[in-house]
Amino acid sequence: MRRLFWLAMGITIGALVVRKLSRAAEKMTPAGIAGSIAEGLRDLAEAIGDFGADIRAAAAEREAELRAGTGLDAPLPTGDQVQLPGRQLPGRHGAHSAD
Repeated sequence: MRRLFWLAMGITIGALVVRKLSRAAEKMTPAGIAGSIAEGLRDLAEAIGDFGADIRAAAAEREAELRAGTGLDAPLPTGDQVQLPGRQLPGRHGAHSAD
């Protein structure tokens, strides 16, 4: 029984070692190296895309903060709501009107 156990253990370990070695050998072939490079480039492109999305989200958030702080999103006043300093005559608007 002990010999059968050790025989099974040896076969299992041998199979695992052969699988590991064959995977390592596959990675060293030109096709394996090309696959590794392609996977690395894919990961890099994904990371750059995520970085760009994070930058755009942060920029939009900061722009919203700045707009809220400066009042740029407030509605524009209508003509009857505008009060310019100085003398205003009824019916006359603008700097080039005749006095």
